[in-house]
Amino acid sequence: MTKILCLALNPAIDISSDAEVVRHTHKTRTHNQQQFPGGGGINVARVIATLGGVCELMFLSGGATGELLEAMLKRLPVTARPFPIHDPVRVAYAVHETSTNLEYRFVPEGPLVTEEELAPVFEAIAASDADIIVASGSLPRGVPDDTYVRLAEIIAAKGARLVLDTSGLPLSEALSRSRMFLVKPSLGEFEAFLGRKLTHEEVGPAAQDYVRTGAAQYIAVTLGADGAVLATADGIIRLPAIDVPVNSATGAGDSFVAGMVWALAEGRDVEEAFRFGQASGAATVMTAGTELCRRGDVFDLFEREQRRA
Repeated sequence: MTKILCLALNPAIDISSDAEVVRHTHKTRTHNQQQFPGGGGINVARVIATLGGVCELMFLSGGATGELLEAMLKRLPVTARPFPIHDPVRVAYAVHETSTNLEYRFVPEGPLVTEEELAPVFEAIAASDADIIVASGSLPRGVPDDTYVRLAEIIAAKGARLVLDTSGLPLSEALSRSRMFLVKPSLGEFEAFLGRKLTHEEVGPAAQDYVRTGAAQYIAVTLGADGAVLATADGIIRLPAIDVPVNSATGAGDSFVAGMVWALAEGRDVEEAFRFGQASGAATVMTAGTELCRRGDVFDLFEREQRRA
């Protein structure tokens, strides 16, 4: 059995609600409030569990919001292991404006984390027997930009596989200095790394160039409403977007990663896993607020697209 470990260095409590109109200065009255444990690694673990997989979750947790996060995670079928920090876990907030169908997302930078607080996480990962380790999300304040590079070195030494989904300097550091199994940037994140805009026809070859440097065995670039591209050393696979009703984009990228990882852990080949990732992301877009995908929707979309292929 393939063991999966998800890592969340900058988790969050995700709160979402609806409002007819979002206005400056005046109070914006909201309704339909939801709250879920969130942040990249936690969202990935939630979706893997939803799909029927088993995974362990390691996350940083501090303050009263950390206590709330831990209580929320105890209700999920995930083996959750918190690592204490001094500062409180961040709270993110999204508001869906019903009059325009626009979504406003407010995402704090997160707590200040020291090297002493981070060290036990690396020790635990070094001791883990997981086959696939998923590092997903931003880094909190105080954590060096090369943190995922250090993580990649530990994982490579163990013979395990690293799946990375991050952005900005942490992504640049990892792609420039590491050897990873799978990297999943969005188009905007990949363009920021390259320092230039890409046409959709250029995305695949640009990603394949980095695969051939050895930076990653696979690079999957999500293109939002234009689908996704998977680059391997041998070829490029492009999938159009799945046509679904759009309610919220929150967590769609995390769900894409989770769908791919779950399928790979189940023994499916990388192209089929890529299609599962796309179905998981699309199914999350169908749900409101910070709710993620539903298992039935993922399999229905996957099977529908398989028939069309």
